[in-house]
Amino acid sequence: MALPIAVLISGSGSNLQSIIDKIEQKVLHAEIKVVISNKPDAYGLTRAKKHNLRTEVIEHQNFSSREDFDQAMVRVIKEAGAEAVILAGFMRILTPAFIQAFPNKILNIHPAILPSFPGVRVQAQAADYGVRFSGCTVHFVDEKMDNGPIIIQAVVPAYVSDDGQSLGQRILNWEHRIYPQAIEWLAQGRLKIVGRKVEVRDCPPVFVQADETAPAFVNPGLEPGF
Repeated sequence: MALPIAVLISGSGSNLQSIIDKIEQKVLHAEIKVVISNKPDAYGLTRAKKHNLRTEVIEHQNFSSREDFDQAMVRVIKEAGAEAVILAGFMRILTPAFIQAFPNKILNIHPAILPSFPGVRVQAQAADYGVRFSGCTVHFVDEKMDNGPIIIQAVVPAYVSDDGQSLGQRILNWEHRIYPQAIEWLAQGRLKIVGRKVEVRDCPPVFVQADETAPAFVNPGLEPGF
């Protein structure tokens, strides 16, 4: 049974594309009921339309408050029949009312190893700071920014020569792999939140890619197809 999901975007939608690809490959057992953008020119909308997915534009500046904007999104998501919400480059902070409408069913991906470097433009922050490792994190969304329980993380090396763009691209390659994996675990009902920790039932061991051109550690490990 496919998990009905809504995907929220604000930009290019590359993570949306990775989700679409895994669904079409029949690796990810989810069904995108609607793609919502707060920006009418987001390229992710074009990606969605190419795959005949329903799209909606809900511009936040047309609402007098964050709460009104979020309630409009909740109405569209529920009318579309989605049960979980996937944030894929959605550049808005959700209000408690939105989060409470989908308890433990909202996922986000962040291009850093949380809890380090929350917020925006974090790839450049990490490169400028001179970190030796960076990566990405999929987590449940709670009422604090980039704070919810962590599901899976991928770690990649950072080099002295890196800037935000080069480090960001290395991280993005792994975002496209771990995000669909986390959604699949959610779809299979294999995630359990225990305090600040997330238990993944029957998860693979740590995945190590030793390829010198793209070394990485992923924990929990990836399953076939991801």
